[in-house]
Amino acid sequence: MKCKITNKPIKPFMSFGKMPIANGFLNKSDFKSEFFYNMEVGFSEEISLFQLNDFPKPEMMFNKNYPFFTGSSLYMVNHFKDYADWIKKNYLKDHSKLIEIGSNDGTFLSNFNSTNIDFLGFEPSSNVAARANEKNIKTINKFFNQKNVNDLNEFLKNTDVICAANVICHIPDINELILTVDKLLSTDGLFIFEEPYLGAMFEKTSYDQIYDEHIYIFSAHSVKKIFNLHDFELIDLIPQPSHGGSMRYVIGRKGKHKINSSVNKIVDTEKKLLLDNISSCLKFKKQCENSKKKTVDELALFKKDGKIICGYAATSKSTTILNYCGIGPDIVDYICDTTPEKIGKFSPGMHIPIKSIEFFKKNLPDVAYLFAWNHKNEIFKKEKEFISEKKGKWFSHVSL
Repeated sequence: MKCKITNKPIKPFMSFGKMPIANGFLNKSDFKSEFFYNMEVGFSEEISLFQLNDFPKPEMMFNKNYPFFTGSSLYMVNHFKDYADWIKKNYLKDHSKLIEIGSNDGTFLSNFNSTNIDFLGFEPSSNVAARANEKNIKTINKFFNQKNVNDLNEFLKNTDVICAANVICHIPDINELILTVDKLLSTDGLFIFEEPYLGAMFEKTSYDQIYDEHIYIFSAHSVKKIFNLHDFELIDLIPQPSHGGSMRYVIGRKGKHKINSSVNKIVDTEKKLLLDNISSCLKFKKQCENSKKKTVDELALFKKDGKIICGYAATSKSTTILNYCGIGPDIVDYICDTTPEKIGKFSPGMHIPIKSIEFFKKNLPDVAYLFAWNHKNEIFKKEKEFISEKKGKWFSHVSL
């Protein structure tokens, strides 16, 4: 196994076994041709980076059938409004130029519609890019790389902010990404992105953060070291609650901006937690193994008692849980979801049927495995009847 940033050998420390495409919800006719890969993870101590060894080609994950739309979550709509307001307040002025990488259905960029900001989105999945363009949010349906920005003359070396949210960890070639950012950013421009945070994943044992799209799980250490290789530096860090624990990173060219005290503070905390070396990964491996056994044992007890178990939300995260733990339709009877593109299909790998949220409400189960645990407050508020009428039980491998 080689580090995808430095190209130097690193040792894998854990395999989650055979894994399908996380968002590859499928019809029965697709079962025999379903794609699988070995989901193995390693850690580069040189740059403190947690990463997948292998993963499907990006075109297999991000295409015309991509089933996730940011605007479907009220929580994320509100989070992106706050994110946009924060960027506007701190880093933009009239006629500034802004690019979002992985802009999905335009939920974030829609917050700039009534401003004088010159903005643009890059989104490789054609169906969600089309949704954004239908809303007059200018979106280029291509991957973000040097070749695809060459014709953006008004943005080259003239972009004030390039931003992203839960996207940079999806990009295999981070070196190419940074070269593309360098090509677009003005001298004092900033690269701002939010990603699931390694420290939060280790603390919660939320191993479901690891799936094909999440090639990397970043920390302050890894981001600082990676960008230092390219004459950029980490100038600010802001912890975020989104995605079960994320970090917002602010990157600028070396020597162009004051470095906030939060950077050294969080880097020092990470050192104490050993997030900069592989020992924390080996501890995490044990936590995952213990969590898997506990999850499988508890679900088996529910089933032994004749309980109907539903999975709540057909998330990318659920693919890792179900396949790592070997949980199939003999344990989880069905998964409910609000996304039309998923309903009537089957979960990747374990082939559990996906039903509508209306089915859930009409046939309240005994137990609901909350796969979207990172949206628990929004869901609990929406599904009060599950507790009040059915006396149902919410379940998760992370603490609720």
